[in-house]
Amino acid sequence: MGDISGFININKPTGMSSAAAVSKVKRATGMPCGHMGTLDPMASGVLPVAVGNASRLFNYLIDKEKIYRAEFTFGAETDTLDGTGTVLRGGLRVPSEGEIVSVLGEFVGNIEQVPPQYSAKSVNGVRAYQLARRGEYMELQSKTVRVVAFELVQRKAPNAFEFLIRCGGGTYIRALARDLASRLDTAAYMSALVREKSGFFTLENSIDLQELGNWRQYLIAPDSVFELPALDFDGGDARKLRNGLGLPFDGKDGEYKLYLDDDFYGIAQAKDGNIRAKVKLCANSAF
Repeated sequence: MGDISGFININKPTGMSSAAAVSKVKRATGMPCGHMGTLDPMASGVLPVAVGNASRLFNYLIDKEKIYRAEFTFGAETDTLDGTGTVLRGGLRVPSEGEIVSVLGEFVGNIEQVPPQYSAKSVNGVRAYQLARRGEYMELQSKTVRVVAFELVQRKAPNAFEFLIRCGGGTYIRALARDLASRLDTAAYMSALVREKSGFFTLENSIDLQELGNWRQYLIAPDSVFELPALDFDGGDARKLRNGLGLPFDGKDGEYKLYLDDDFYGIAQAKDGNIRAKVKLCANSAF
């Protein structure tokens, strides 16, 4: 297969784990693969899968803005904060549309959020959901997350509302359902979720798993999915950078997309008048 690296943007179906979707991509490509951010099994939508060495770009993609279309069902609480869990309380008050809209602004900006008990949050080296399944509920520390927009779209049923949410990486939509309902003196859980966008990746440029037979035509070049200034080195300078050596550099300190002999190679780090390769992808010349 050579040094092929890139991304395949999967439209994950409801009911499938992110790991299972990645396994299908791995079988189709015959190459190492990994996803760029877990999507709950009950959720559908954008799941970017890194093929080959493109997984080395994870840190450059994880904090990109995401867009979700979520349905929250009010009047009941589940242990998982979504529709797959056990109902803990029911028959609670369902707020009006006006009540919901009046408090949504309190959840926009940099907010503190406690991760769900059923989450991949690590607690002393153990995933929180593994502890929760054993009946061991730990007090999880809150974290700061960024919510750019939180809008009520429509009422879907007497007790269910649809929301459009734009947020940064690491935001738990299930926790927004919990906290919004709590603010309104009731309870709610996430009953449906579609991820419409994750950074560069959108539903419009995604493919269904059934299309993996032609995966090469859907492979997205790794240098197209994130933004950094670019530098291109040729000849002897390119050889030095490939061999891990540094070069004198009179540009600004920082990170750059690195091209060697016109081919995308990875990420370069410039510091104190010197530049060297920091993340090496060795992408296929097809890009």
